[in-house]
Amino acid sequence: MTLLPTSFRSVFLGVDVGTGSARAGLFNEDGKLLGSASSPIQIWKDGDCVEQSSTDIWLAICTAVKTACSLGNVSKEEVKGLGFAATCSLVAVDSEGEPVTVSLSGDTRRNIIVWMDHRAVKQAERINASNSPVLQYCGGGVSPEMEPPKLLWVKENLQESWSMAFRWMDLSDWLTYKATGDDTRSLCTTVCKWTYLGHAHMQQINEKDSRDMEACGWDDGFWEEIGLGDLVDGHHAKIGRSVAFPGHALGSGLTLNAAKELGLMAGTPVGTALIDAHAGGVGVMESVPASDSESIDDEDAISRRMVLICGTSTCHMAVSRTKLFIPGVWGPFWSAMLPEYWLTEGGQSSTGSLLDHIIENHVTSPHLANRAASRRISIFDMLNEMLESMKQDEGSPFIAALTNDIHILPDFHGNRSPIADPKSKGMISGLTLGASEKQLALLYLATVQGIAYGTRHIVEHCNANGHKVDTLLACGGLAKNRLFVQEHADIIGYPIILPRENESVLLGSAILGSVASKKYPTVREAMKAMNAAGQVVHQSKDVKVKKYHDAKYSIFRDLYEQQQKHRSLMAEALA
Repeated sequence: MTLLPTSFRSVFLGVDVGTGSARAGLFNEDGKLLGSASSPIQIWKDGDCVEQSSTDIWLAICTAVKTACSLGNVSKEEVKGLGFAATCSLVAVDSEGEPVTVSLSGDTRRNIIVWMDHRAVKQAERINASNSPVLQYCGGGVSPEMEPPKLLWVKENLQESWSMAFRWMDLSDWLTYKATGDDTRSLCTTVCKWTYLGHAHMQQINEKDSRDMEACGWDDGFWEEIGLGDLVDGHHAKIGRSVAFPGHALGSGLTLNAAKELGLMAGTPVGTALIDAHAGGVGVMESVPASDSESIDDEDAISRRMVLICGTSTCHMAVSRTKLFIPGVWGPFWSAMLPEYWLTEGGQSSTGSLLDHIIENHVTSPHLANRAASRRISIFDMLNEMLESMKQDEGSPFIAALTNDIHILPDFHGNRSPIADPKSKGMISGLTLGASEKQLALLYLATVQGIAYGTRHIVEHCNANGHKVDTLLACGGLAKNRLFVQEHADIIGYPIILPRENESVLLGSAILGSVASKKYPTVREAMKAMNAAGQVVHQSKDVKVKKYHDAKYSIFRDLYEQQQKHRSLMAEALA
């Protein structure tokens, strides 16, 4: 029996480079996942310095794409468009496109400063002292996780690399450049991480082809004032001469070389990229039950939603028609995620990585991990089960009440939002000499709650400054953890919608490919066609649960106040 060719299908490929792996996912035109694969990537950590290799990442992408096509039974002819998303890490390449080291080790492979790298805290402080008007658009000051402080650090510490670098690129932009040879940057990366003022293009939104938009949103005075005036040279050639809306078709699609390495067709359309969290927003923001999307005016409805992209860190994305300046929260960023909307971006620098840290550093962790592995469940599932039986054994009114005397401030990697204090530290109140698995379960639950209180703080702060968020959508690895999602719903007091496809970042990337291929005219149209709602998790109706969390939230807020007091006492003592 001969199978009929299936090349009538339109399949869209999304590629997502996270902190620990490169992933590829194939979706049909309704946004259903056909196949996905993951390939690990290397990471070097040395104190505040965290580095990766663009060569290693590209090889991992090629492996993931080929495996996904094989698993999904998708031929290269069926792939009609491709989109990339990646962490907002900084890539350095020379005039030949070869890696330039950004590492004190001198290792030439290490040409990426990873997003979570905090080597440039002092440079960020100096930049923020400049009071440049561009700082208004990133919550009042740059974070050491953004690109200008990192660039300044390289210039001050690695002069040879600084002079060798021909292009400084966000990782997402480097991927589209590697794939197409087109050095057009994304409004998403440049606006969110480089202080580019995207609203300089507000009048150009209706131009048929905005691919060649002159990069008119750079503030040259800012770069000169902070000591990086050389980046203005050649019409900003090193940091981006042209900038485009996410999803715009780049160059002539995949180059022959890139197509061969990826196992795809040359000329396959490639869309301008997104940062991974922002791709998650595009992959989930229209995932609302049909009844909800029809009940409120459409333009207004999307502005009442906040997407939580829950992975190593958590990003909190909300959009609005008007620009809202919110102290300590990144943005407002024009068209950085959804064209013609202003984006507000809150965040917690360590969430998934914090839970891993708490679990892995406990004495009972190896034993628990072995038991979970033997049952083929995750360690989170194991801990969730333990908490359920502890609730029964102790006659606790609800699971959350088990942590009535353990309180955690989750700022183990600083506070990104809404306090914007990279020096903030994690705090645990209520430790005993206990070292049992039950003790670990309680620590884990208190950490989940601490993360959720942090999200509540961000939501309340955004709403106090002009947003009207009343619906949350969650995606990413942690959104697969039912306890994590339920605690967030109970603590924040809003329902949480989970998308039909949990691989929202991959779907958001694939949406960029669908727009580049002209299957859908705009990102918003593609989102409406390819996003779909899954389960809705409702907050507890028990008034005791609300009262309990209100009390714990008050303690959560108090922990940071205490820390500030402790800091000033110690600073005084050492003065």
